[in-house]
Amino acid sequence: MKHIFSLGIFLLLVVFPVATQAQGARAFKGRLSPMPLDLAMAVNMAGQGAMTATLAGNTLTLSATFEGLKSPATAAHLKKSPKPGMRGEPVMDLTVTRATAGQVSATLDLTPQQASELQAGRYYVQIDSEKAPDGNLWGWLLPQETKR
Repeated sequence: MKHIFSLGIFLLLVVFPVATQAQGARAFKGRLSPMPLDLAMAVNMAGQGAMTATLAGNTLTLSATFEGLKSPATAAHLKKSPKPGMRGEPVMDLTVTRATAGQVSATLDLTPQQASELQAGRYYVQIDSEKAPDGNLWGWLLPQETKR
């Protein structure tokens, strides 16, 4: 009887939360594209890409591909916007291929507030390049509806 009780506690504390997180995972998608602030920037910006992300609990797993940059990527960041569509402040650095085509990836632990802000459409990915150090490609992570 003692072992059955211990097994029950184990299931409640370990297995049930993991299963609940998997069921409660939220999907996000985004398109990466140039977003020049002025004409001078526009001549150095080109390319496109796509990204997907999953939020399970407070863990964000992000994956993106990009191509067509006029110069190699130098950095990538997750940024928080004051509201969707506006430039914002860096939150975390992401891993990026340092080439004109490649990938961005990250597994990030968000605070509960950051997870809420992500679900409200306030986070975006920015890829910087040699010729566009203030951002070559941008893309907002937008929640995807679950199909029932």
